[in-house]
Amino acid sequence: MLDENLPTYHFQQSTENPLHTILYFTYQGSEPSAEYLIKRPPPSDSPNQYAFGLFDIQYSHVLYAEILLHPEWSQPTLSAAELRAQGPNNQPPATAITPDGFTIDLYNPDQAVVVKPERSRWGRSDAWEFEVPERSFRTPTASKVDAEVGQELVPELIPKVMFRWKRDSRLSKDMTCYMSGKSVGGKKNKEPDITVALFRQARHESNVTIYEPNMARVDVEDRKGLEVILLLTAEIIRDLYLVPRSDPFNTAGAPAPTPQQIAAGRRRGSSPLHVSNAGTPAAVVPGAHASHKLPASSPSSQPVDAEARRLQEAFAREEREARERRDREEQQRIKRMLEEEEARERQRRQAEVDAETERLRREYGVQGQERRGSTPSLPPRPNGGGGLSPPPIAASGANGGWFSGPVRPTSAGPSWGGGGGGGGGGGDGRRPHFAPPPTSESYGGKKKPGPYQLGSSAAATMSGFFGRGEDSGKKKVKKKRSVHF
Repeated sequence: MLDENLPTYHFQQSTENPLHTILYFTYQGSEPSAEYLIKRPPPSDSPNQYAFGLFDIQYSHVLYAEILLHPEWSQPTLSAAELRAQGPNNQPPATAITPDGFTIDLYNPDQAVVVKPERSRWGRSDAWEFEVPERSFRTPTASKVDAEVGQELVPELIPKVMFRWKRDSRLSKDMTCYMSGKSVGGKKNKEPDITVALFRQARHESNVTIYEPNMARVDVEDRKGLEVILLLTAEIIRDLYLVPRSDPFNTAGAPAPTPQQIAAGRRRGSSPLHVSNAGTPAAVVPGAHASHKLPASSPSSQPVDAEARRLQEAFAREEREARERRDREEQQRIKRMLEEEEARERQRRQAEVDAETERLRREYGVQGQERRGSTPSLPPRPNGGGGLSPPPIAASGANGGWFSGPVRPTSAGPSWGGGGGGGGGGGDGRRPHFAPPPTSESYGGKKKPGPYQLGSSAAATMSGFFGRGEDSGKKKVKKKRSVHF
C-alpha cells in the first residue's frame, strides 16, 4: 500500500465462491469495508469468452459496468508431412489468442470505453490508453422536447480526457495510471503526465490506490464512473496481460470454433469487440462474403489453405526475427556509443590530470629537488690504527694551514723516532695539515685510549682493581711535565 490515508481498493477472492471477487475500501486508516463485488459467470455458461460484471455489494441487482470479450483464433502451422499424416479432414484445433484491445460498458449513464494497448518499444514499457468524456450527464432543461429528444452530440466533437495505464517496468507487475492530456475532434493535446491511480500486485491480493491530491486537476464530471473505469481496467489488464489467468476464455470443454468465427477473428484483427448493452455479443451476419467462405470448407482446398497459412506464418516469423535483430543491433550500437563516450571522457580527465601534474612539477618539484640535492658532502674520515680518532688539527707556518696559533710542545717521553721529550727532540714538533694522528708514544709511552676504544680500557681498569700488585706501579700514569717550568 502506498499510503493508508489515500483511498484504496483491495481485491480479495471470496472464500465461499471462487468466481466472486470482493473489493474492500479503506480511507485515512479506516477499517476495510466491502464496496463492490465482481461476478464471473460459470465456465459452462460462458464458453469461448471472457466476461464479468461489477455490482454493488449491498444491492446485488445494481450493475455498474461489465465486459464481454471474445478471443481471436489462430490455426497452428503444420508442415506438409504432418498434414499428410493427419489426413485432409483432420485439422488441428484452433488456439485462442488474447486480443489487443477491449471495451468496457458503463450504465447510467450509458457509456462505452475503448482500451487500446501500446506495445513496449526500446526504452519504453507496455501501456494501455483510454479516453473518458469530460461531460457525461445531460444539462438540466425545462423543455420537454429537449428531454425527450436528448442532447446527443457527435462523438468526435465531445471533449475527452486521455488516461494511460503504464507498466512500471517490462518485468514488473505493477502499474501507474496517468492523465496525459485532452482530445477534441480527433486532435490530441499532450500534457505532462499527472499521476491518478496506482496498481500494486501482491502474492494473494491486489489493490488500486486513488491518488487523491491530483484528482482536483482531473476535469471529469462523472467521478464515480472514472473510479469504476480505473477498477475494471486494472482487473482486466491483470487477468489478461500482467498475471494471465489459466484459461481466461473458458476454452476447455467448449465446442471448437467454426470457420466463420475463425475468419471473423482474423478479420477483426486488433480492433476491440463491440458489446451490446444487454451483454450479448453481436451475431455474425452472413453477407456478401459468404460465397467466399464456401471453398474454404471444401476438403480438397484445405491442404492449400493450410500451406498458405504456413507460408504466412513463416513470413510473419521472419519479419519478427528481422525486427528483433534490428532491435539487438540498435542496442549494441547504443552500447558501443556509450562505451566510446566514456573512454573519451576518461582520456580527457587523464589529460587534465597530467597537465596539472606537469604544471605543479615545473612550478614546485624541480627547484625543491635541486635545493635538496645541493647539500655539500662531508670530508672522508681517516682510518687510524686501532679505531676512530679525532680529525687532525692543521698547523700554521710553512705548511699554510687554515688555523694559526702557538706551537704546542709534545709530552715528555720517547717519540716515534726514538728522540727525547721536549719540543726540540727528534725534529719538528709541528704536524702537517694531513699528518697522521699521534701514536701511543706521543702520550708518554703509554697508549691513551680513544673515544671508541672503551672495551680495552674497561678491561684494563678491572684487572687493575682486582689485581693490585707489581703491575700497579707500572700502570701508574706519569705526571706530565711542562716545558715552561
